[in-house]
Amino acid sequence: MAFSGSKSYKRTRNLFDPQSKAPFKLSRSRLENFIKCPRCFYLDRRLGLEPPGTPPFTLNSAVDELLKKEFDSYRRKQEPHPLMTAGGVKAVPFAHPLIDEWRENFKGIQYHHLPSNFLMFGAVDDIWVDEQQRLYVVDYKATSTAEKITLESEYRQGFKRQIEIYQWLLRRQNFTVSDTGYFVFCNADKNKSAFEGRLNFNIEIVAHQGKDDWIEPKIMEARRCLDNEAIPDYSENCEYCAYLKTARTIGEPPKKDSARPKPQGELFERF
Repeated sequence: MAFSGSKSYKRTRNLFDPQSKAPFKLSRSRLENFIKCPRCFYLDRRLGLEPPGTPPFTLNSAVDELLKKEFDSYRRKQEPHPLMTAGGVKAVPFAHPLIDEWRENFKGIQYHHLPSNFLMFGAVDDIWVDEQQRLYVVDYKATSTAEKITLESEYRQGFKRQIEIYQWLLRRQNFTVSDTGYFVFCNADKNKSAFEGRLNFNIEIVAHQGKDDWIEPKIMEARRCLDNEAIPDYSENCEYCAYLKTARTIGEPPKKDSARPKPQGELFERF
């Protein structure tokens, strides 16, 4: 489905097969994709057509990596980070033999959900623990805003679901997990008079009261979606669906140069 000489966006591996008895590995982020757009989720997981990628957030990844190193130093000492003390969090970073695996992409915390036969997984940023051995899921976020940081915007509803899925996964490992999760927001200050080769961050901890009762019904919805032979309808609020729907009405452009690669008509006819 790609132009000659370009990268192919049609994947042939790790596709969902309704006839397979093997557990199908589904990440936290892919379930979030289903929530946002069942059609794009189906095209990706069932048919192997991945949506266009976005540039890697390398600065955000750098912030994550440095925070992990910093909190790990307090994990080894089993002492609270000063940010935790300042935020009134009575806990310490959780020292567990699998903490590095739980934070590793493509591994993470895993659980075989038998009703769907999905092997659900997600890579957590951090976990804290209190004196009662109750766990608190923690996620690091980098941003830059002059506004007060809250979780109320539509975009940040996905942040809430992210923490709630990690809470759900940890509970399936028989841990006692608090409904309270924490975001460590690193807010880059843009009010400095000069860059001078550094970004200054204001860091604050924002609490969230999670609920995980929506997760298993949503997993089963995702399973039914992939079992279906029909591609779901276009999603109203999906930018990719809006693009493809518009492109389909336009059709193929007139041929001007026979030497140029031809647009893939299947894209407009099928998707």
